[in-house]
Amino acid sequence: MIETKEKPIEELINKAMQDMQPDEDFQLVSITKKITETTPLHFFEGAKELHKNRIFWASTKDDFFVVGIGKAYEMATKAEARFEETEALWNRILANAIIYNPYKEAGTGITALGGMAFDPKKDQTTLWKKFSPSQFIVPEFMLTKNNNNYYFTINVKVTREDHPVQMAAEINQMEANLFRHIANPSDHVTIEEKIDIEPDKWKETVRQAREQIRANKADKIVLAREMRLKFNKKADIATILEKLMAKQANSYIFAFEKGEDCFVGASPERLVKLEGDALLSTCLAGTAPRGETKEEDVKISQELLHDVKNRQEHNFVVQMIKQAMANYCTKVDIPEAPVIYPLQNLQHLYTPVTAHLKNGYSIFDIIKQLHPTPALGGTPREESLAFIRNHELLDRGWYGAPIGWLDSNQNGEFAVAIRSGLIQGDEASLFAGGGLLKIPSRKQNMRKP
Repeated sequence: MIETKEKPIEELINKAMQDMQPDEDFQLVSITKKITETTPLHFFEGAKELHKNRIFWASTKDDFFVVGIGKAYEMATKAEARFEETEALWNRILANAIIYNPYKEAGTGITALGGMAFDPKKDQTTLWKKFSPSQFIVPEFMLTKNNNNYYFTINVKVTREDHPVQMAAEINQMEANLFRHIANPSDHVTIEEKIDIEPDKWKETVRQAREQIRANKADKIVLAREMRLKFNKKADIATILEKLMAKQANSYIFAFEKGEDCFVGASPERLVKLEGDALLSTCLAGTAPRGETKEEDVKISQELLHDVKNRQEHNFVVQMIKQAMANYCTKVDIPEAPVIYPLQNLQHLYTPVTAHLKNGYSIFDIIKQLHPTPALGGTPREESLAFIRNHELLDRGWYGAPIGWLDSNQNGEFAVAIRSGLIQGDEASLFAGGGLLKIPSRKQNMRKP
């Protein structure tokens, strides 16, 4: 990775062409600059008329945003070795990239945003035809808000056949157009029709999962289902994001657009966050509603903290994360008991896990170990996944899978893509899941992690 002093973009493109080795097809050039305050959602909306591939990522509680426009480079694989292959592609593009980024803030420089399918062994349906089992995009243009500062990054894929002056002129023109077209979200759409996809068959799958657990072939199985919506007009993604941010203050708000299809949602569940070698994961499992009064809310939260079923469900996740990190991390710290994590309509049992990543390992190693968590798949992992793969009606696609970003500054963060839907013009598929599990004795349930 080459760090440079600030130079005109055409000069950096020239340098990339001159430094390209005979066995290299391209190099990435990345330039980050600090800009004045720009509303990320308005920037995202303004790019709608200029580009059909947009990405929106927000950690609302951290006031952290990344908006990606266009595609400088794509890392996509259909292989079962998707973690290893994606990491190899990522390391390849960073090895010789020319980067000007004096700030090195999270989400600046070369940043890849994307996600993975829940189960690459599941046959893909036409519903998810635009989303690969592993697909990460390095945007051509990127707006980042972090620590109340704003940054604009340009990423350019340079080949031997490019013309530096012409390329630089086109990039500068596109940048000007992006900031010229900043716009507010449009009017919201209304739902005209809701269709539950084969509810009777889903109930039969629940019955089969229950029998599987009673036969001691699994301790927990999580089943998902789909609802199809029809709108009165084409959905505006920015409007959906605006409403999600207003209502889901402690969630990750995301949108991954592929042409006319867009995977969008608000997930409260972090899978892993990495800053240098400092790692944070969270156990978020066990759910109850919020109370209508403060007194009722406290009462429900206390019942959740002492509920046998929910504590065991939570403990499955705690034990899995503990085991997953054992070989890859040092200084793994897990609190003895969960606390309550409140959202607008629900509250969850929550346990943070901190650790330090060992040398030689990456965020992809951790994601591979953590996905799918017992909260989305079940336990034991292979047995529950096999049942889901063979019996569940839908192709989950990216639902319930890792989504997030990583950058050239050794930062990254991934969430679990729950509470989400796939928007397709004036229609959408919404996804939701629920777990069936064997309820243990109270003594087993309350054991410490």
